[in-house]
Amino acid sequence: MVQKTSSFKNKFLKYLPLILLYFSVLNEFDIDFSNVGVLSFNLPFIIIFYWSLKDPDQIGNGLIFIAGILNDVTIGYPIGVSSFIYLTIIGFAAYLRNITLRPSIYKDSLVFLVAILFANSVNSLILSFVFSIEINFFEIIVNITFTFLLYFLFARMFNYLKPMGT
Repeated sequence: MVQKTSSFKNKFLKYLPLILLYFSVLNEFDIDFSNVGVLSFNLPFIIIFYWSLKDPDQIGNGLIFIAGILNDVTIGYPIGVSSFIYLTIIGFAAYLRNITLRPSIYKDSLVFLVAILFANSVNSLILSFVFSIEINFFEIIVNITFTFLLYFLFARMFNYLKPMGT
């Protein structure tokens, strides 16, 4: 009985990043918290970057692509825009993973900042120029700032999950 509980716990911890990703995408978690004011951050960016960097087998690229499609449907964006942005973030994480000799949260966070700046810039360009969707740049700046700052918190939390889940 104890072994079955332990097995369930290990399987749950293994799939927890994927569950969090789909939960955040389907609940528009990356838009904002209207009750709090201007607090806005993009949890899928954090999840995708961290797990693509630290354990790329944990969440597959195909599942991240599908999460992007679901995000587009949930938010009302043209299909494929979020998937393209998510795959861009995976590219930054893969590049950092391949060039890093000694991992550091500070190096990771700087590349993460560049990745979300690039991803949000490309996203804004695609939505505004190609699809003529109005963009609020102040909200994007707030979102980038809080996403970057919260990366440290979530990375620390995910570090505790990683050894148990694998």
